[in-house]
Amino acid sequence: QVQLVESGGGSVQAGGSLRLSCTASGTRMNYMGWFRQAPGKEREGVAVIYTRDGGTNYADSVKGRFTISQDNAKTTLYLQMNSLKPEDTGMYYCAAHSGFLYVGAFFRAEFDYSGQGTQVTVSS
Repeated sequence: QVQLVESGGGSVQAGGSLRLSCTASGTRMNYMGWFRQAPGKEREGVAVIYTRDGGTNYADSVKGRFTISQDNAKTTLYLQMNSLKPEDTGMYYCAAHSGFLYVGAFFRAEFDYSGQGTQVTVSS
C-alpha cells in the first residue's frame, strides 16, 4: 500500500510555469508518475520515473516542457511544468505502480495507486 498526496496546482497564464509535488508514504514502488484528466477526455499518462535508476518517460505532448524528478529519499515526486498551454488544463494525479509498467500502460495511466489530484488551469 502507498499513500500519495499532491500539492502545487493552480491557475496560470499560457507560457507560465507550475511545480507539482507529491509526498509518498508506505511501500516503495518501482514506478512513480503523473497522469492527467481533462473534462470529457480520457486520462493520459504525462510522465513517469523508474525509482530504482531514475529512468524517465514522457508523453509526446509534454516532452521538452515538463520534467519529472524525485528527491534523494525517494519520498517526494515533482513535476516541473514550463511553457504551459491551455491544453495542459486538467486534474493532475500523482501515481505509483508496483510491478513492471509497460509503455502502453503508462500512456493509458494504468497505475496501481493514485492520489486525490490537484487542479491545473492554464488560460490563454
